Amino acid sequence: MARIQSSLNTGSAEFKRYYAASQARLAEFHQRQHDARWKRPARDVERLAKQGKLLPRERVEKLLDPGTPFLELSTLAANMAYDGEAPGASCIVGIGVVSGREVIVHADDSSIKGGAWYPLTIKKIVRCLDIAIENRLPVVHLCDSAGGFLPLQSELFPDRYMAGRIFRNQSMLSKMGVKQLAMVFGHCTAGGAYIPGLSDYAVIVRGTGAVFLGGPPLVKAATGEVVTVDELGGCDLHTQVSGTCDYPASSEAEAIAIGREIVAQWDRPRKWPLQQDPVESPYYDPDELLGIVPDDIKRGFDMREVIARVVDGSRFHEYQPAYGTTLVCGYANIWGYKVGILANNGVLFNDSALKGAHFIELCNQNETPLVFLQNITGYMVGREYEARGITKDGAKMIMTQTCSRVPKFTVMCHGSFGAGNYGMCGRAFDPRFVFAWPNHQIGVMGGEQAAKTLAEVKMRQLERNGQALDPAVIDGVYQETLKAYQEQLSAYYSTSELWDDGILDPRDTRNALGIAISAALNAPLGEPGYGVLRF
Repeated sequence: MARIQSSLNTGSAEFKRYYAASQARLAEFHQRQHDARWKRPARDVERLAKQGKLLPRERVEKLLDPGTPFLELSTLAANMAYDGEAPGASCIVGIGVVSGREVIVHADDSSIKGGAWYPLTIKKIVRCLDIAIENRLPVVHLCDSAGGFLPLQSELFPDRYMAGRIFRNQSMLSKMGVKQLAMVFGHCTAGGAYIPGLSDYAVIVRGTGAVFLGGPPLVKAATGEVVTVDELGGCDLHTQVSGTCDYPASSEAEAIAIGREIVAQWDRPRKWPLQQDPVESPYYDPDELLGIVPDDIKRGFDMREVIARVVDGSRFHEYQPAYGTTLVCGYANIWGYKVGILANNGVLFNDSALKGAHFIELCNQNETPLVFLQNITGYMVGREYEARGITKDGAKMIMTQTCSRVPKFTVMCHGSFGAGNYGMCGRAFDPRFVFAWPNHQIGVMGGEQAAKTLAEVKMRQLERNGQALDPAVIDGVYQETLKAYQEQLSAYYSTSELWDDGILDPRDTRNALGIAISAALNAPLGEPGYGVLRF
């Protein structure tokens, strides 16, 4: 494959302006990430120390093989919810290596309200187990939770994707033969008791670990029985009497050592044989990505410059380079893995939608995973394009993308608006992973377009009612809509709600995709086939 010929001028004023803006964004991002991971009230850290407990991240570090990467997911989940009281949505999730096996780790964060589950905590755990199901990844649960956060109980329990989905997913993993290990460091209360109960293996720490459907206060209220934590659900009860847990441990360090030994007994799954070539670092410096991304969401850029700083050797075989030029398609390698890339270079016209649909078919034929690099305002609108069948052609792209049998990965590099999000494999279309950059914005439309649209609707409403057009009222609608949209369009809002699997420093995109692709190869390919394409 030929190397992309970059035309980036790193000495230009524009590059330097973009680079400075990116540095400022990344400084904010890294500070937010650091705070979500480590900033805790001293009293909570001291409480865990008095109980003889490690911090949750210390547990994860001891669990993982030394010197191996850990791809943490959704670090900033809930960063704009609950008045900031649940950083990371009160749990840690990520893909790592334990005893030489790829696993996904779910760890309760007991430094936040005793590890209580908020609604977004449950959403994050469900997403963790969805990833395990989609990619056939074994799961290691590090359990230490006070149970559901009761003031928000109506958002925790009854619906399809609430707490019950955790245990449904655990059951599905067992049905599929995907292994699970639970290590009980603290309390597993109420529904949380089913995490070790539904795991294949369970280790429990004597003195601090406990598993029960109702804790001592609930038991007393319900039955009048007075019982201690250990008597009700401690280590000796569950390893000597009930059989709920398999292995007792005298300390957290011993529990983790036992857990690592358990994982070492697991067979290594046979990955499907994706075409691989020798790994080659990008020819162009990934640090230059900071000077490529504009400081204005409305400004475009050549996505080939991004591809050149992500793929092996900056080599790219471009498909149909002279046709449908607002969508760049082609083959490359990421950490040696063959991938097909679809990247936006503008609005999707009829020809670019058809080109994308056909390229997706070719990648499915060739068993090549798909990587979508989004910077999309949507499909082209207007009378001329509707007459040409833009809806029909966009539907072809959506159909082929939806029915793909190969793994899909999406990176939100800049804007993601309207139905363009759909064709380019947004969250609703089951990409194995969705990552975002800090400059990313997502919405039905851009903030200014939405504000202008609603201002226009207000003007027509006033006209219909025979009222005078008050410029102050119209401007108020515009400004109120714009303010709300600007907050909800941001990457931080998106990741807070778990619409993606985490924000990345653009320079880490290659590594994140490499880990994600490797994990995806554990699951067999789907069956080929498409629905009805409207010709």
